[in-house]
This record gives sequence, structure tokens and C-alpha cells, in this order.
Amino acid sequence: MKKIFLLVITLVLAFSTLFTSCKNRRGDREQKKIKIEDARALTDEIEKHVYPLPTSVEVIKMLTELEVGYIIGVSNPVDNATNYITSKSQAINLGIYGADLSYATLYNMNQDVINYLDVIRELTNSLKMSKIYSRELYDDIKNSFDNRDRLVEILTNAFNRTYAYLADNDQGSLALLVVAGAWVEGMYITTHISESVYHVEGIVKVLLEQKESFELYLELAEPLSDDPVVGEMLEILGPIKKVYEEVEDGSLTLSNVEDITAAIELVRGKLVS
Repeated sequence: MKKIFLLVITLVLAFSTLFTSCKNRRGDREQKKIKIEDARALTDEIEKHVYPLPTSVEVIKMLTELEVGYIIGVSNPVDNATNYITSKSQAINLGIYGADLSYATLYNMNQDVINYLDVIRELTNSLKMSKIYSRELYDDIKNSFDNRDRLVEILTNAFNRTYAYLADNDQGSLALLVVAGAWVEGMYITTHISESVYHVEGIVKVLLEQKESFELYLELAEPLSDDPVVGEMLEILGPIKKVYEEVEDGSLTLSNVEDITAAIELVRGKLVS
């Protein structure tokens, strides 16, 4: 929602300031000031057009409200976590597993919740923030299985703390990777569901809302495209950008859904491999 959106903006501004400062350490101070002001201007411009940005938790909550069943095996297998040995792949898949945790939690899949919390703890331990996804978090989730709004709040707070930690430790680029991973996985789950229930109006609404979220993510990330990590992510997301550019008139055809599904599957495959 708006709180998450503004937090991500703060992360981007913080990283933009850091990146500009480092890049121009020996340069002219006035040039630094101009570039920092450009980053702030971008933030101000985005804030003018702020709209609710669904997190992966909230997107999946929409799916549960549409009474769409849980798909076993759609999430990223926990065994894949041992493949993620760089901070880049760990951040991306922290976002992906965060979406998978949301999916399992909101469908009361208790064992999957345990499994995803365990693997998230492994990744956050590698990224030096293991305290966020503690046993206490699992207990809070377990005690709130009958209250989806409370579950959304618990998970959103955990993701907030994740982004805040990365910002506080000058890792804004990794924060953008976490956001991208969570977005792609939420869409991966949504598009797999939509293959069988395309006729459900709510599913189409979710896919259209995510087009806006995706465009906003690009607007936030593209000013940092000179950073190798962010630039690579934007390149990976290219197929999604292309198919969303073909969507017209605020509606989706079956062909659009098929193209989006294929693009998401391609991108997601690169992120989890």
C-alpha cells in the first residue's frame, strides 16, 4: 500500500544520494548537489502520482478472496536456496520466497509456512538480518491463521523491516532486487492461476493493477540503471516490459494474458535458476 510505496521511494532516494556521492567524490560539489536534487525531484514527481501499490501479500490476499484454490508446487522449491550464494541472488530470492511465504500463509498451509520461514531465515542470515524472520514471527503467523488482515499486517511489517534494514546499511540496490523478486513471484502465482480462471473478472483486475505497479517499479529503478546490479535486473525484466506495452485501453485479451504469462515464466526462470 502507500506506506510500502513511500518506503521504497525513500530507499531509492537514499541509494541515489550514496551512489552520486561515491561516483563524484573528487568532482565538483555543485555537480553533486544537482544530481542529488534530480533524485529528489524524481521522488517528488512520483509522490504526486502515488496510488496504492499492492505488495505480494496483498495481491495473494486478493486471490484468496476470489476463492481461487492453492496450487501445490507453484512456489520456488526450498531446496533451491542452496544455489543462492551471492548477495544478489540471495536478495532476489528473499523477495521470491517472501511471496511464497505469503501464499502459503494466507492459504493456511502450515508445513509450507514452516519451510519458507526456515529458508528465509537462511537467506537473511547470509544478508545479516536474521532477527527479522524469527521464531516469534512464526508464532505470530500461527496464532493469526484465522485472521487474514492480521496476517497481511504481520508479513507486511516483516517486509518493511527488511527494506529498512537494507536502506540503513547502504544497500538500496539489494532492496530493489528484493522488491523485484517479490513482484515477479506474485505475478508468477497469479498468472498460473489465471490460466484456468481467466474468466474471473477479479483475476484480470489483479493483472491490470500489477501493470501499474510494474511501471512504477521501472520509474524508480531506471534512474539507477548505471548500477550493475540494478541495470542487470532491468534487462532481465525486459520481456515483461515489452508485453505490458502492448496492453491497451485498460483491458486484457486472452492473448495478452498468454503473453504476460509467458514473459513472467521466462523472467522467473532466470531469477530462480
